[in-house]
Amino acid sequence: MFLETSVITINVPPCSKPRMTRADKWKKRQCVVKFFAFRDAIKQSCYWKPHNLLSLESFDIEFHIPMPKSWSKKKKSLHNGTPHKQRPDLDNYIKAWCDSVFEEDSVVWRFKASKQWTDGSGHIKISSL
Repeated sequence: MFLETSVITINVPPCSKPRMTRADKWKKRQCVVKFFAFRDAIKQSCYWKPHNLLSLESFDIEFHIPMPKSWSKKKKSLHNGTPHKQRPDLDNYIKAWCDSVFEEDSVVWRFKASKQWTDGSGHIKISSL
C-alpha cells in the first residue's frame, strides 16, 4: 500500500502534452518526439519504483521545471522554488503525466498539482492524497 507520508521523486524533467495531429505519425515534430521520450522515461521509472505509482487514483504532484540555461545566476537564484507562471500550462503537464502513467486516465478522481522553477535538470514529486 502507498503510504500517505511518503513522497517519490522521479528524476525526469517534466514535459507538457503537445496537441498532436495525424501528420505526427510521419512528420516527427520536435515537441512530439520529446513527449514520447518523456512518456517512455516515466513508464520505465514507474515500473521500477518500490511503490506502484500506477495504482494511484488520488495524488499530489509537483512539477519542478528547469530554468533556461540562458538565465544569469542572479536570475536563477531569484526564481528558484517560485511558481512557474508561464506556458506551458499546468493542465498540459497533468495530461502528459496521466497519459504516460495510466492506460485509462479516467480512474483519476482527484489530484492536487503545482509547477515551480528549479535549478538543475528538473524532476517530478508525487505522493498519495
